Amino acid sequence: MKHKFIAKRYWKDQSTAMGQSDVLAKSFDDVINLSLGDPDLITHERIIDKAFADAKAGHTKYTEFRGDPELRQEISKFYKEEYNMDVADEEIFVCTSACEGMYLVMESILDDGDEVIVQAPYFTPYPQQIELARGIPVELPTYEEEDFQIDVDRLESLITERTKALLINSPSNPTGNCLSVETMQKIAAIAEKYDLIVVADDIYTAFSYQSPFVPFASLPGMKERTIILNSFSKNFTMTGWRVGNIIAPDYIIRIVQQVNENVVFTAPSISQRAGIYALRYRKEIQPPMIEEYRKRMFYAAERINAIPKLSVLYPPKGSFYLFVNIKGTGLNSVDAADMILRKAHVLTLPGNAFGACGEGYIRIACTCNVETLKEAFDRIERALQ
Repeated sequence: MKHKFIAKRYWKDQSTAMGQSDVLAKSFDDVINLSLGDPDLITHERIIDKAFADAKAGHTKYTEFRGDPELRQEISKFYKEEYNMDVADEEIFVCTSACEGMYLVMESILDDGDEVIVQAPYFTPYPQQIELARGIPVELPTYEEEDFQIDVDRLESLITERTKALLINSPSNPTGNCLSVETMQKIAAIAEKYDLIVVADDIYTAFSYQSPFVPFASLPGMKERTIILNSFSKNFTMTGWRVGNIIAPDYIIRIVQQVNENVVFTAPSISQRAGIYALRYRKEIQPPMIEEYRKRMFYAAERINAIPKLSVLYPPKGSFYLFVNIKGTGLNSVDAADMILRKAHVLTLPGNAFGACGEGYIRIACTCNVETLKEAFDRIERALQ
């Protein structure tokens, strides 16, 4: 919108398909919303009860600037128990969601004009988060026929004297792909060769269906050149609590803290208390949730592959998203998503919202139960006949 009181950098419309989904969801009274990764499940009762009790006991004030010490301790303990990684307290920062964390990271590491290579298809906010920190996003395409793995020759061809970082996301939003250990080892060699820092968006680590999740930072020599972004939103169905954390070398964490003091000061104290109990009781809380999403993902993938003109990689590897190939319909991503909304009253997101290489796809979030997914795919199948 052009207006003298609006910064000129925002005069050009930068709204995204995700941002418009709220409006589109109200297009019809019976819309099945498969657009956003906001689960239908709610936070586990044990987390809510414990956090509520802590609020009643007085945990309603600012925490330490790097986060509640008890939560930082649980994060360190989690990495040791799950991945045998030693994470020092000084390497941990608690933030108000991984989205805010990504901005803090980019603001802390980028000089004006620095380039960040971004694994694509990508989480829609990445480019603007980089640009907010005056960096330049550079899209690194991955392709279905290559199992959405990063091609290291393609990666190397994009590196310039201004390349500062590589941003990876596994399990991936939107493709659901997981980077193989072999691929990550090749990326590690490139990072060392060109002295790059790797920003690992580790948001869906609980949802790795084919093999256990392996943090990029756990590879030999990579901890000192990796920044990890975590969130409680998806791994613990805590989207509304807005709490996450950053793990990085201590000198980066110190700058992150300085930046954050001018943004939100500290993450919400009650949300941080909830994070403590999420980690502490994860063995009880997570398995039923993970199994529910596994069931949804496999059902949805089987249904999609049974519908003429649609396909998706099978079996699902991770996250709770499916990146559906719609090229057989002859429609582009925007038109296919629009047609499915108008004819089937099912809201999806067009694949090109996740980068140029997402053209020819739509993204589906399996955030509804199997019965609702069945109705959605019945409608889609009828709409495509």
